Amino acid sequence: MGSVKLSAFADVCLRTLMLLGSRPDQLITTREIAEQIGVPYNHVAKAVLELRNRQAIEVTRGRYGGSQISARGLQLAVGTLMRDLDVRDDVVDCVSETGVACPLIAQCTLRGALRRAREAFYAELDLLRIEDLTGPASRRLLPFPVLR
Repeated sequence: MGSVKLSAFADVCLRTLMLLGSRPDQLITTREIAEQIGVPYNHVAKAVLELRNRQAIEVTRGRYGGSQISARGLQLAVGTLMRDLDVRDDVVDCVSETGVACPLIAQCTLRGALRRAREAFYAELDLLRIEDLTGPASRRLLPFPVLR
């Protein structure tokens, strides 16, 4: 059976917030975040920019700078973040690589069911805040597995 997957970008954003949330009083550089969560620097840099724009983290520039989770970031609902970062219209592609639509699309009920299932997935994650993922039990889970 298949599994629901987060986009790679959403995954990096979530890992970044979890790491920063586990050390709320520290400034952590983008390079250190990348090393800690096992993700290439450039991916983390994009996530840091996105999270800063969402006011989930505060970024201090300069020699002694880094990122730190904000109070807003700690209260952010995981489902809301994942929903916002998921830019896919549909869970499945109903158009071929050459642009030809599926011949069953007019009477297809699967697309709607998959959208509702995805929303139920996010609704379950709405029950969690970032701070729920960064308590003492979560700190034992760090470092994160390598993202491939």
